[in-house]
Amino acid sequence: METTVLERFLRYIAVDTQSEDEKETIPSTQKQFDLARMLADELREMGAEDVRLDEHAYVYGAIPATTDKPVPVLGLIAHMDTAPAFSGTGVRPQIIRGYDGGDILMNPETGLTLSPAAYPEMLRYKGQDLITTDGTTLLGADDKAGVAEIMALAEYLLSHPEIPHGAIKIAFTPDEEVGHGADAFDVKGFGADVAYTVDGGELGELEYENFNAASAKVKVHGLSIHPGSSKGRMKNAILMAMEFHSLLPVFENPMYTEGYEGFYHLNGISGDVELTVMDYIVRDHDMEKFLAKKEQMQKAAEYLNQKYGAGTIELIIKDSYFNMKELILPHMYLIDLAKEAMEELGIQPLISPIRGGTDGARLCYMGLPCPNLCTGGHNFHGKFEYIPIQSMEKMVELLLKITQKFAEKL
Repeated sequence: METTVLERFLRYIAVDTQSEDEKETIPSTQKQFDLARMLADELREMGAEDVRLDEHAYVYGAIPATTDKPVPVLGLIAHMDTAPAFSGTGVRPQIIRGYDGGDILMNPETGLTLSPAAYPEMLRYKGQDLITTDGTTLLGADDKAGVAEIMALAEYLLSHPEIPHGAIKIAFTPDEEVGHGADAFDVKGFGADVAYTVDGGELGELEYENFNAASAKVKVHGLSIHPGSSKGRMKNAILMAMEFHSLLPVFENPMYTEGYEGFYHLNGISGDVELTVMDYIVRDHDMEKFLAKKEQMQKAAEYLNQKYGAGTIELIIKDSYFNMKELILPHMYLIDLAKEAMEELGIQPLISPIRGGTDGARLCYMGLPCPNLCTGGHNFHGKFEYIPIQSMEKMVELLLKITQKFAEKL
């Protein structure tokens, strides 16, 4: 008897796989192996071929072709980790059957409510079944919904060999949420010609553009002297950090941007008079604007070092990933085919730029063209995350339709 996508999803979110920033190891947290081992075992049990779990917690498997027709080898990829931004420990899901379009009381003890007044897109799912948490953790649909959908497809195809399709490769990755999901990905061993990540949001999302991305660490070195005798001598690192931030464009901030607009995001700040450290992420779809943003930070650092003395501002910028668009354009059949599959299933395609990144963006630059498909989830990385069960079920249908179209058309 086949396991439903809902059963798989609930099983996977019960496993804590939260990744951790600024770790040198892959995976960044050993607990990601717990889900990796589970997935590898399940793939073997359902009859997948070439299943392996490597030392970095990447899981690989294959579904053999059922047609003799030469078909491009298709890869399907999702990540196992959940975001460091919010707890993924002890997820307590609740299913709202036949959602009535009103407020959802997530937690009677705290009064936490998920409301269409704040999230009007909820009204599109009136009558459907929504999964939320109790508000003490994130749900983990990013990206365990993608994992569950790929696994449900794999089981279905392996138990229905009469369905014609080409060879399909499957991979589950660690550490996507901390920007390292593709670092140790074995592209050659994976063996796919092209792939999709299943890591997007609401049903219908189809994406082949993403941010160019960098991280920036600003270390501000001050000089602490007793405030009673500090005139002309104290250098307050906190105030100089504030001055650095003031030199960045005010409205190039995530809270003021949308669509193709990039931003500087101050993600963390800590310190005292002697040393203050700020962590930024820098994003833009346009490469020229992306380079200009990094140059703006360099100029701000140079100005303050001239003003307060060499070495006051230490700026470290590291590129994270780049826009996949230019590498997808020669393979636009991936977008056209997925769009056609959606339309045949009654799904409205929502083609838009990703205001973020996926493993696919990195994999494109590693030689594997890899646009992004939706999972069906909403409000990722926080306590108000939810996903309609019907969206996950529709995603399994979509993945099946795509694999069939590969065999029919390519």
